Order: sequence, then structure tokens, then C-alpha cells
Amino acid sequence: MALKEECGIAGIIGEKSAARLVYLCLFAQQHRGQEGCGIVSFEGQDTLYSAPHSFKSFGLVADSFTPEVLDRLTGSSAIGHVRYSTHGGQHLSNIQPFHFRTRLGPIAIAHNGNLTNGDILRTELESTGSIFQSTSDTEVFVHLIARSKSDLIHERIFAAMNEARGAYSLVLLSQHHLYAVRDPHGFRPLVIGRKHGCYVIVSETCALDLIDAQFEREVEPGEVVCINENGKLESFFPLTPRKPSFCSFEPIYFARPDSQVFGSMVYHQRKMLGRILARECPTTKGDIVIAVPDSGVPMALGYSEESGIKFETGLVRNHYVGRTFIEPDQEIRDFGVRLKLNPVPEILKGKNVVVVDDSLVRGTTAAKIIRMIRNAGARHIHVRIGSPPITHSCFYGVDTPKRNQLLAAQLDVDQIREFLGCDSLGYLSLQGLKQALEDGTDGGHFCLACFNGAYPEETFVTQSSQPTDHKGPGLYAQKSL
Repeated sequence: MALKEECGIAGIIGEKSAARLVYLCLFAQQHRGQEGCGIVSFEGQDTLYSAPHSFKSFGLVADSFTPEVLDRLTGSSAIGHVRYSTHGGQHLSNIQPFHFRTRLGPIAIAHNGNLTNGDILRTELESTGSIFQSTSDTEVFVHLIARSKSDLIHERIFAAMNEARGAYSLVLLSQHHLYAVRDPHGFRPLVIGRKHGCYVIVSETCALDLIDAQFEREVEPGEVVCINENGKLESFFPLTPRKPSFCSFEPIYFARPDSQVFGSMVYHQRKMLGRILARECPTTKGDIVIAVPDSGVPMALGYSEESGIKFETGLVRNHYVGRTFIEPDQEIRDFGVRLKLNPVPEILKGKNVVVVDDSLVRGTTAAKIIRMIRNAGARHIHVRIGSPPITHSCFYGVDTPKRNQLLAAQLDVDQIREFLGCDSLGYLSLQGLKQALEDGTDGGHFCLACFNGAYPEETFVTQSSQPTDHKGPGLYAQKSL
């Protein structure tokens, strides 16, 4: 509850209507960012100093890219981006893709992730004369590429990777090549597909499904893929291999359930999270299981199947809430939450309700949801969370609050239950999360830093408080009923 989305990227080369396919890929990945979107396309016959075609806008993909806009984005190669800001403010200058000129010709770039040493590199670059036009750390990567003296773009990318730290899955477009780059830890997903004779690079496989492209493989951690306009693909691994650290919140929350991420189907992983949650935090007092939609639905189904408690739709989500709305003249309690969710009294009245959600961050939204469910007539409310307590901030592209705003970093499980106003509260254990994500292995391929503070690399930030020790299993609290 209340985690913010990341970003989604797409790139296509070798297709005469490249921008239109990128538009569809962005539409399929809209869940990864609703703040802004953009597409840059290149003509195959671009000269050294020609400008790419570009359009960027605040708002949703379908609202921003009209047929008239897409008609102007001509060319056989294009990249695109949907954005939720993690580093950098909400300004048009921060909406990607960025495009710029070099002595090797025009280049465009779109990035998903966050550079942990971005501020340090920016200060260093500015001290040597670099001028920035945005506050996004993606532009830091641009300057690292630009200051290289190599005559080969892929070698410039290698040089930038050698200096950048943190999470970066990105697509880069030059006059005749599309590049896909993934950081050596592989924090963010990036996959390769093919449609007829053209290559497609996207964050999630659901985008490939929409355009009827065939999934080929993931871009490997630390890999640079170079694809020319004739469909020739080359692969490079310029850095020393490092331990994979896939973001655990991709399968828990961010990715669409119909996507395959890090080699596994998200829907099946979320159902497994719910099943293990039911084993670790059962309740004999539940009449129905309901989900906090949408990401909580597969977890709730898994909990229901494992526990034998009937699944019902007790909360209905409004999928058509825009960025702005007109508030009523008379104050309505919990109005913002009611815009997105509404309880079904006929389902909830007089029932002992098990509420399953994917995560708990600040807890303010969860408390409002619980209050709505109780006001709809629920007798008892048992909250079950399909991930461990979030005790640390993320510095790799997930927009988590600072530690002093994370509920589980300040309170123990019983205090959290009291804050939420529920009758019992149960979290998935860290071991249970590892089991679900890695199918019984030790979970060693995933970054779990937001749960245990074990960051894969130096974060270049100072933590403001000591972690709260939530040991599991047994992350459970109940009031006397």
C-alpha cells in the first residue's frame, strides 16, 4: 500500500512504423509510471547533424499520443519511456527519452532505475564544465557517454558503466543502432523480443504480448546488446561479473501479473506468496478472504486456496481515476481512498474478513481501507501482508519513503496492528519470501535490502536510524477478541 511505480522503457529497430509499436509497448507498461511519457524516433537516413523526432508530455500514454503526434514520429527505429519520478523533480525537462548531439551523431536514451552515485558524479561533471538541463540522474549517464573520447558508441557505454553505480536498465538509440544495457547486478528487468524481422527491447514481457512479438531472452546483468538496422545482434560484457540482485518488489508489486520477470511468471509467484502466507499466518476465525486490488488479488487467491477460506470481491477498484479530480464541497472522510476503492457491504456485513495486500509502507492508506471495511459492517478484520515488514529505504529506483516514515522501522508488529485498527496482523517472513521467489532455494538472486538493510553495494547515503528487528516466521499480532 502506497509504494510508487518505477519506469518502463521500450525500443524497436528495423520496423517502418517503429514509433507506433513503441507507443503500444508503453501503453502495456503504463502501470510502471503515470507521471509522463515520451517517444524519440530516428529516420534511417539521418545525417550527422539531423535531429530526431521527439514528443514528450505529462500524463498517460493514450491521452498524450494522438494519431497526429504519432504521424510526426516517423522512422524505422524508436525508443520510449513511461515515468514515475524517483530521482529528479516533476518537470517536463525530466521526462524521457533524452536526446542530444555528439560528434558521432544524434543519440537518445531512456532509463529505468536510479544511480546511487548520481549526485557525486553530477558534482564532478559540473566541476569540469558539464552543463545539465534536468535534475534526472539519467542525464548523468548521458554526460559520462559524451565525455568519452572513443569513436565507438558501445565503448563509450562501457566507459559510463565503469563509473556508474546502482540500477540502470536502459535503451540507447543512435543513427543506425539500438543498444540495451543492464547494470551488473540486474536490479531492473529488461527483455528482448522479435517481431518478424525487427528486435524489440522492453521492461516487461506483457508489452511483447500486446504487439504479438516473440519473447527471446532477458538482457543479462552487466550485458550490453547492440542491434543494427539490419537485425544483426552483438553482445558484450564489459564489467567484472557481480552477484545478481534482482528487485524483489518487481514480483511482489510492480510487474503486471501476466509478465514473466527474472525468469518466472509473476502471477504464479504472487499466488505462492499467498499460499506461504496462509501457512505462516493462518486464521481460524475467517469467513471470507478479500484482496486489496490489484496486486493483492493473486496473493489473496493463493491464501484462499491454501486456507480453504472462500475468496470474495469485497473491495472494488476504480481503474479510471486520473491525475486530477474535483473534490466535493462537503468534506468526505477518506475521500482520496474512496476514489480508487469502494467496499461492498453485502459481502462484508457481519463477516470475519481476511484482508490480503502485497505490502505495508507508511500505513496511512491501509488504516483508511480498514476503517472503510469496518464501516461497511465487517465483524472482525484480519490483515495479512504478502511481504515482510519494510524497514529500509530503496536507493535503486523504488520510490520508498525515508526510514523515519516507514511504519515497520518505527513500530513492532503489535503496535502496527493497533495503528491500523485491525483485529490481527500477519506478515510473510523473509524466509517465506525467499521460498516463493526462488522456489525453495535461498533467495540469493534477489535484493532484499528494503526488508533487511543488506544493500548489494555502497549506497552513498547515511541511514537515519537503526533497523527494527522483525524476525520471522511469527510476524503476527492479535488483539483479544
